[in-house]
Amino acid sequence: MENTALLNCGASEHAEASASTHKLALKTLRLVNFRSYSDSTLEIPTGPVVLAGQNGTGKTNCLEAISLLSPGRGLRGARLNEMQRKAPHDASPSGVEDGFLCGASLWTVAATLERTDGSWEVGTGLAPLSAGTNAKRVTHLNGAPAQSADFADLAPMLWLTPAQDRLFLDGASDRRRFLDRLVFGLDGTHAKRANRYERAMRERLRLLKEGRFDPVWLDGLEETMANEGIAINEARENMIELLNEELALRGEAGNFPCAYLALDDGLDGAGEAKALQEKLSAARRRDGESGRTNVGPHIGDLRVRHTLKRADARDCSTGEQKALLISIVLANAWLQKRRKMESAPILLLDEVIAHLDEQRRAALFDEITSLSAQAWMTGTDSSLFAPLAGDAALVSIEAGKFQTTDWP
Repeated sequence: MENTALLNCGASEHAEASASTHKLALKTLRLVNFRSYSDSTLEIPTGPVVLAGQNGTGKTNCLEAISLLSPGRGLRGARLNEMQRKAPHDASPSGVEDGFLCGASLWTVAATLERTDGSWEVGTGLAPLSAGTNAKRVTHLNGAPAQSADFADLAPMLWLTPAQDRLFLDGASDRRRFLDRLVFGLDGTHAKRANRYERAMRERLRLLKEGRFDPVWLDGLEETMANEGIAINEARENMIELLNEELALRGEAGNFPCAYLALDDGLDGAGEAKALQEKLSAARRRDGESGRTNVGPHIGDLRVRHTLKRADARDCSTGEQKALLISIVLANAWLQKRRKMESAPILLLDEVIAHLDEQRRAALFDEITSLSAQAWMTGTDSSLFAPLAGDAALVSIEAGKFQTTDWP
């Protein structure tokens, strides 16, 4: 049976929301054959969610699953087959639940998303193409096929993970992805532009490496790259300008330092589509020989400075770098809340308090509460999240199953 069955099950008509709905939130989450989860469902209370428990129980796996309900490859950037549960499914292969053959299925993530304009059934997962071929990722909205990029406007998300603790020290690609995630929340078409640009870039590079210098074909691909590339760059610059204004207004809000952002665009001075297209055309031989495209927004970089210390983020301490990241994410969340129907984005914060002292932890919790954001947070010690006890749900995970528990 095709894996799209779960994605379609329970799909509802786009319902009108009540006037009292003021935020974006997941209301139900179901994971099937996804990493450590065989078939697990969580009914999500209103407010933030704390996933607490020992390492290895599946807290990050849960956040990764949620992150796949947005454009891209999720917060780990993993390959699709890496997300498939390796252990045997504990359901009978002959058992059918909700019209879905769980025992023979590929991984699936399905959720009910509540917005100010109604409730949506969203889902993504692997589905087999045909006998003897690899599976591909499919997405659905209210039972209808969709593209991952369609999630950008529907469910804006921001996340921070322990891997991002080195964001300012490692390569530019992670910083570009971080910046683009910030852009998605205010400009849902940015994800589609990026997809069109990357497809054209891959096809052009394939032709060049094969020595196929067909001018008509290459001209068309380079025109697409130039038009989309300039639009991508403009969207990034617009986001940086808005964020710098927001960060300046915040100052040192909540003991989180003020950051200043700048963009190295990778365009080599090409500020218009025609100029970028000319640079791409002139670089065909060089790109074919080097096996890479040497100009374009795909080689851009995000620069961040600690405003008060007048220091590049990469030269700050680990704790300061983490605080700068949190400051940028919070500024973006407030920006989205004011500009997107008073709804803050969903926040996925994996081990976010690891390098925060008590004062900064309290400041972070206060901002999450003020944002009315559905923030998903993980940690091994639930007592550190105690200030949220009156506002957040505490969820434990045992043997791949969710359990809502009382605060200690």
